[in-house]
Amino acid sequence: MRRCLELAAKAEGRTAPNPIVGCVIIRDGEVIAEGWHERAGSPHAEASALLTLGGRAEGATLYVNLEPCDHQGRTPPCSRAVAASGVSRVVIGLMDPLPEHTGGAARLRRAGIDVVKGVLAAECAEANRPWLTYARTGRPYVLCKAGVSLDGKIATHRGESRWITSVPSRAEVHALRNRLDAVLVGVGTVRADDPELTCRLTGGRNPMRVVVDSYARTPLDAAVLRRRRGAGAARVVIACTAAAPAARIKRLEAKGAEVWVLPHARKRVELDALLGRLGREGVIGLLVEGGAEIHASFVQHRLADELRLYVAPIVIGGGNGPTAGPPWSAGTGVARLTSAVRYQFAEAPRRLGDDVVLVARRREDA
Repeated sequence: MRRCLELAAKAEGRTAPNPIVGCVIIRDGEVIAEGWHERAGSPHAEASALLTLGGRAEGATLYVNLEPCDHQGRTPPCSRAVAASGVSRVVIGLMDPLPEHTGGAARLRRAGIDVVKGVLAAECAEANRPWLTYARTGRPYVLCKAGVSLDGKIATHRGESRWITSVPSRAEVHALRNRLDAVLVGVGTVRADDPELTCRLTGGRNPMRVVVDSYARTPLDAAVLRRRRGAGAARVVIACTAAAPAARIKRLEAKGAEVWVLPHARKRVELDALLGRLGREGVIGLLVEGGAEIHASFVQHRLADELRLYVAPIVIGGGNGPTAGPPWSAGTGVARLTSAVRYQFAEAPRRLGDDVVLVARRREDA
């Protein structure tokens, strides 16, 4: 099953809106076939592995980290291909939570195949954490990331932020961009830092780039609007409200951006509406890179599923006065601790270069 997860991981960030799935087929103690789902529309993991055997695997055991699907989508149902292959046993890591997809295990049992469920279920669920959130809610899994000083600042009071964190930390952020389907920032970050929001890993792919920009103030020469050809191309979305001037929208569209006019809350893009639209576009994992107001909005609206802070061993200082740098999360804050959004650490603090990485996930009761 762990080999299934290794195979599945080869396609991280490439399968949306589908999960990552790997398959291993064993007979007489030896691996006779492997496969994984490479991208949406391509053969699923089980079909890929069986294809190398001509569709037949008499007497073999098939391992897969997610229940074989039992529905006709862009590809045929995997459960039927497995049932017709002649395998005698199927070992499943995690059952499919989608009512319209589940039923594969039951079909296999009806075909006389021995089915074992729940092997390394927790690890299988962890591997597909973004997809499970998407399957349950219809919106992407939201990971908020920030590089901060020991006193929680993301820049000096003059806006200098390059670079607070170390090279290894920044490389890991590019790995996140490679793994997740979209990266999001607020227009303030675009205007202050002019980020490209691309993945600079060798062999990496660029995520969809999303700018939350209620009034369409994104500069027309912003780096995020630069067109890239071939494998480096990525969609650019400007999320605004009806208050954005029509002329500005047309200019942004002329630069190649998609402009989504969304409902607003207090004159700002409504995040629920934005996440719903991203979900309908097939985005299952969203990396939120700031700035402080954007992070605060996702946290306060209980939409930030995971926080990932790269903490550098420096102190910027300034307190809360005129020489204070911005914190990673701003907003109005809460008056009482009972109103605070609760998270729990998902792993022990981890050293990365000179920095420490903190990963916390929102509690289900928060």
